[in-house]
Amino acid sequence: MPPRQPLRILSLIASATEIVCALGFRDRLVGRSHECDYPADVAGLERATRPRFDTEAASDEIDRRVRALAAEADPLDALGVYEIREDVLSKLRPTHIVTQSQCDVCAVSERDVVAAVGRLTGLDPEIVSLRPLGLSDVWEDIMRVASALGATEAGARLIASLQGRMEAIAAKARHLPPVRSVAFIEWADPLMSGGNWMPELVEMAGGRCLFGRPGIHSPALDFEDLAAADPETILISPCGFGLERTLEDAAALARRPGWSGLQAVRAGRVYAADGNQFFNRPGPRLAESLEILAEILHPEQFRFGHRESGWVRLGTGAN
Repeated sequence: MPPRQPLRILSLIASATEIVCALGFRDRLVGRSHECDYPADVAGLERATRPRFDTEAASDEIDRRVRALAAEADPLDALGVYEIREDVLSKLRPTHIVTQSQCDVCAVSERDVVAAVGRLTGLDPEIVSLRPLGLSDVWEDIMRVASALGATEAGARLIASLQGRMEAIAAKARHLPPVRSVAFIEWADPLMSGGNWMPELVEMAGGRCLFGRPGIHSPALDFEDLAAADPETILISPCGFGLERTLEDAAALARRPGWSGLQAVRAGRVYAADGNQFFNRPGPRLAESLEILAEILHPEQFRFGHRESGWVRLGTGAN
């Protein structure tokens, strides 16, 4: 039997990069996606993907462009919202590629990867595809990566550690009044509410999630429905946006007719959070995402140090 080839891991989704590093394989990463930026030192790795749209555009324009690209995608060519740089893929010669099959507008899909690998000769990597719809899927994905890399024990330890941290918060939050209703805004224009693992995190932090269902993709949200529900707390955390960009979208929301009449706005319980680094990445830092929610909903009982760096309170009028 020939000796096993040294691991050469290419991660094509930011959460997978964090999983690989948390499992102890940072030194085996040879490439990343254009969105992978944590841990900070992965910035030195070559980017193997790029978007086919302007990621700095306004939220409504990004939404229109992504929808148009998704609709135009040819299943035979697997060319959709993101592009794999096949010259980089060929040069990196990965033994393992970690990608996803959850959402074609979040990152390159498994279909894209299979098609790109098929067009290159002499390349036969193991493709590990993640599909995180809820929290339980995130744990399964961590173990899936660990198993592919021959590190099942490390995977089990990582999962146990994360679950222990999160359950400790949930156990404390269960006994802390009040239980406030929460509207989690995952996209500002058009409005979308957080789904998938977000309702679970809100409940664990001691809140009541008004929109979105566990394990189901983020649903569209009419402003009229938001106003009718009149949430006690609003958290704005658009997918893929850092805190600075989120504040821009929050300011745009504040200009909408009827916004100032919402009870969360009147009470100063509107918050912005870094979705790019935390909530939108189904990996190890979902534990930090829960910490942020706990700080927001119960600031007197939870202080993990994320305020100002991971989230800010916008206050009355969201100014």
